[in-house]
Amino acid sequence: MMAVQSRSGLREPVRAEGYAPIGDYGAIGDGRAVALVARDGAIDWLCWPTHDSGSVFGAILDASRGGSFRLAPVEGFESEQRYFDNANVLETIFSTATGTVRVTDAITMDGGRILPWHELVRRVECLGGQVAMQWSVDPRFGYATAAHTIETIDQGFFCASSAAGQLAILAWEPWHALHSGDSVAGEAVLKHGDRATLALTYTVTGEPVPRPERDEVEDRIDRTTAGWREWLSAHDYVGPWREHVERSLLVLRLLSAPSGALVAAPTTSLPERIGGDRNFDYRHSWPRDTAFMLDALLHCGLREPAHGALTWLLDALDDTHPRVNPVYRLSGEVLDHEFEVPLAGYRGSKPVRDGNTASGQLQLGAFGDLLHAAWLYTELGNRLDPLTGAHLAETVDLLTATWENEDSGIWELPDRHHYTASKMGCWLAFDRGAQLVAQGQFPDDGRRHAYIEQRARVADWIESNCWSDSRGSYTQHPETEALDVATVLMGRMGYGKVAGERAERTLDAIRRELVHGPYVYRYSGMEAEEGAFVACSFWVVEGLARAGRIEDACELMDEAVEFANHLGLMSEEVDPATGELLGNFPQALSHLALINAASTFEAAQRDGDSE
Repeated sequence: MMAVQSRSGLREPVRAEGYAPIGDYGAIGDGRAVALVARDGAIDWLCWPTHDSGSVFGAILDASRGGSFRLAPVEGFESEQRYFDNANVLETIFSTATGTVRVTDAITMDGGRILPWHELVRRVECLGGQVAMQWSVDPRFGYATAAHTIETIDQGFFCASSAAGQLAILAWEPWHALHSGDSVAGEAVLKHGDRATLALTYTVTGEPVPRPERDEVEDRIDRTTAGWREWLSAHDYVGPWREHVERSLLVLRLLSAPSGALVAAPTTSLPERIGGDRNFDYRHSWPRDTAFMLDALLHCGLREPAHGALTWLLDALDDTHPRVNPVYRLSGEVLDHEFEVPLAGYRGSKPVRDGNTASGQLQLGAFGDLLHAAWLYTELGNRLDPLTGAHLAETVDLLTATWENEDSGIWELPDRHHYTASKMGCWLAFDRGAQLVAQGQFPDDGRRHAYIEQRARVADWIESNCWSDSRGSYTQHPETEALDVATVLMGRMGYGKVAGERAERTLDAIRRELVHGPYVYRYSGMEAEEGAFVACSFWVVEGLARAGRIEDACELMDEAVEFANHLGLMSEEVDPATGELLGNFPQALSHLALINAASTFEAAQRDGDSE
């Protein structure tokens, strides 16, 4: 009935000690939450009611006690996954010796609008032969810390209740379902043409528990698909790698909360190296990502979500004005906690964290991210209201007194230094601030002259302290000869015009040391610590395109888009030795970098063709 894309190919799913590979998951959601669905049919991650809530299903972080929603044939099978075309609705095909079934998974909406409750629907259709199917719902609320009870309300209607929320489980004929202890399970034999449907609804404790009808939830799958397609149809990107750009836009929409906040990833503590401790909670929102998002959305003609993202960021800043925190909660509140969660960790990679201590760091580059985001918005003819303009000007005023401090840098490192990329971010803030004053978006009162003067001082400081003649490159900071791929971002800032030939020499040095085929490490020495950082490959593509090296940019881009899994989803990192996806997944920054690299390449190619 519906066109589909990104076939994965039939194969037998694999697990190691109960854990599926990170790259074996698909993602479904409604902007409020994301569920990860393995190709063996298990939903191993879902946090309700919001991305940053405690998990209801957390088996991806503890296979034995994290909880999951399993659905699969009774007998052995091979499977493949694909998304419905232009939608975040997932299809898994199970092929057994006796027949074939299709499972369609969606976190449903009312068209493009969120429901008053949370709803996940799984529709099973037998495409041929006969297949015995089985399922089990094993909720473990609050990272498996909140006890729950299950009550049978009616035939096929169960309710799991805990202090962390209420989960209704609905199973219509032909399912035979029973609850035992703290789980609900069922089975059915499906013949060609048979259809069976399961649904979950979630409400917070104290709210009524909805019981939607079967035809309602099945209809909502189709309306949800239509809603996704309508949203994506508004973009106007027509350049190369369009299929990858469209899937990335859908990922960004999946990770965009109703408030406008962009969650960096819907997971916590998926490791950057298996067995390691570099496991962080990314279920929050970074101003840096918001700036990249405005770039990506506006390149693709999506003004409405760009407005929402900037509005959320400006609202969040009210609590810290005139400071710019590196990260905020999705609610816009200050993120002021980090604690360890009592789960075993993905394949034993501990600790598992809730919260993020980066919120307390000084990251000077965040000022540049904020001002660049506001500037991008106004470049399309939009206006800042007077209060916003005054507040942003006061933020730049604060930077005039703080830019000479050491900070933790874009990589949120524990050791504070004068990071080159951070200082370039300060230059960006003063540059965009001066332009916004000139546009009449900020009150002047001598500010434009002051910002231009500070911009020149920052540039002088960078050129005097951060360039290494021996390396022929900008270094990570003045006290080291290490290289940092974040300095490549000087091109999108406009600092490349200040750097002149030093920009391209830095790009060449980074390619010699940090680039290994399509794989790019964040900075010198990280090969032994973590995987290659996916976004960095696209940043290098962008740098090459801006330098007019179109063939090199195209070659790297063609290789980098292959980091995506069978569904077009990208993680934070990838292991160059095995190709295994690492880190939190799917990662907004990786998809943002892909879109911006594709857009920059398209513009550079167009400019080259016109010469």
